[in-house]
Amino acid sequence: MKVDVLIIGSGIAAMQFLKNLRSDLHVMIVTKSSLQTSNSYLAQGGIAASIGTEDNPNLHFKDTLEAGRLYNDTLAVRKLVEEAPDIIQDLVKNGCQFDYNAKGQISLGMEGSHSKRRIVHGGGDQTGKIVMNHLFNQNLTHVEIKEHFMVYELAVDHENNRCIGAKAKNENGQILEVSANHVVLATGGCGGIYSYSSNAPTVSGDGIALAYRAGAQITDMEFIQFHPTMFCLDGRVIGLISEAVRGEGAILVTENKERIMEKVHPLKDLAPRHVVSQTIFDHLKNGDKVYLDITAITKFSDRFPTIAEMCKENGIDLKKGLIPVVPGSHFLMGGVKTDLIGKTNIDGLYAIGEVACTGVHGANRLASNSLLEGLAYGKRLAEWINISNDSYSSPAMNRFQDREHKTSFSFSLPESTEIQRMMMQKVGIVRSCDGLMEQEQWLKKWNIEQLCSANLQPLTVKETTKVFMLITSWLITDSSLQREESRGGHFRSDFPFEREEWRTQKIIQQRYREKGKQDEPFKVAAITRAIFY
Repeated sequence: MKVDVLIIGSGIAAMQFLKNLRSDLHVMIVTKSSLQTSNSYLAQGGIAASIGTEDNPNLHFKDTLEAGRLYNDTLAVRKLVEEAPDIIQDLVKNGCQFDYNAKGQISLGMEGSHSKRRIVHGGGDQTGKIVMNHLFNQNLTHVEIKEHFMVYELAVDHENNRCIGAKAKNENGQILEVSANHVVLATGGCGGIYSYSSNAPTVSGDGIALAYRAGAQITDMEFIQFHPTMFCLDGRVIGLISEAVRGEGAILVTENKERIMEKVHPLKDLAPRHVVSQTIFDHLKNGDKVYLDITAITKFSDRFPTIAEMCKENGIDLKKGLIPVVPGSHFLMGGVKTDLIGKTNIDGLYAIGEVACTGVHGANRLASNSLLEGLAYGKRLAEWINISNDSYSSPAMNRFQDREHKTSFSFSLPESTEIQRMMMQKVGIVRSCDGLMEQEQWLKKWNIEQLCSANLQPLTVKETTKVFMLITSWLITDSSLQREESRGGHFRSDFPFEREEWRTQKIIQQRYREKGKQDEPFKVAAITRAIFY
């Protein structure tokens, strides 16, 4: 099967890309679950944009850099914050239903690390659902949609450094091979490789593992944002409690009503997420229970209807106002390395949304910049492809059956819950050299190098997911071991402070072939410490 554009994933970046793409192009969407199963659909908070009378892009820029611990790509941040107001205006003009105040103005919320109220939201705490439904409401007559198909391999013509398509399968073992001029990864992050996560259950690092196996550059994988407030009962995560709840006045307390953020940071409960998560983690480690006290918020159920309903369904008395919380994996700042449009180092292969590392988020994402990033890069990439002559006429895909993927699969695999448990314990909120080395040795037991070159076609979707979880876990662990400092979402107890020499260094991971051995399989990552300014 041949198409002009193949989109892998169906979140906000994918649907915004599709909305802005020329309708005469033949497009296919392949998604692992249903079209509406994505982190974007679950997003509660909102979209950051400096549209308030006392706000401007410069303030948004400064807040983004401060949250990212000055590790951000400043050009990427500048471009994003300047585009944000127009992105909101475009959504409004096309009928997206955001929340408005009594004066008829777009209602603006407050979240951690923002200096101004600039969070545009819809349905109270249903912004993702509101925007995604708006984007789904577009003409899709030129689009083929393949739901419940998992892409397990990117087809690459290595002689020409060109991605020419992909291969997918479903639970019944049906194989789908698609040739394409443009292949767009929009698969989301990797929250599902941790025990506690806010992510949709299908988000398990697939796009990152696919890109890495194909030879794409992966960067900043050590930077994982752990959301401070996951609603947790009896050791089981029920769902996310948006940071907007603290923005409206909720505070974090112990069972004895002690305010845990009071003397930790000047912003107290609205401190950067990594600071709040680490503080909660310290209390939990010492045997304390931590709660979000919402008693200061009037009409809580009106402002946060989804969260209120979730609490009621699980026996939480909103009048008492205490919601038990733990930190959980929320967002990946790293991913497939791209430029300002979404291009990777492989021609014809692009990455947008959370699977991509654009440099916007630095070491820690500013709240509500993620939906904004997906919208901005989805639009930019579509506009570039609309005018691009970058097409590729290739023979049948079977001419490029990757030689390194001919190894038959004969390895055992751990249970997904075991991968999640080990990552949470060893590569979670607080890391150390000993723990990371233990995790690296554990991962090596599962033949990481062979997993990166094995033929995955005979495996079930569940088994393939485990392979991708292991590869992504290894990339995070190895990057975390390399970066000997603490910065943003990466905290090392043996290197507890930021080190200036690391602020300008990126860890880039890429599979490679030994010089002069083009017929040999790729080797597992060459680590590059790249200097950037």
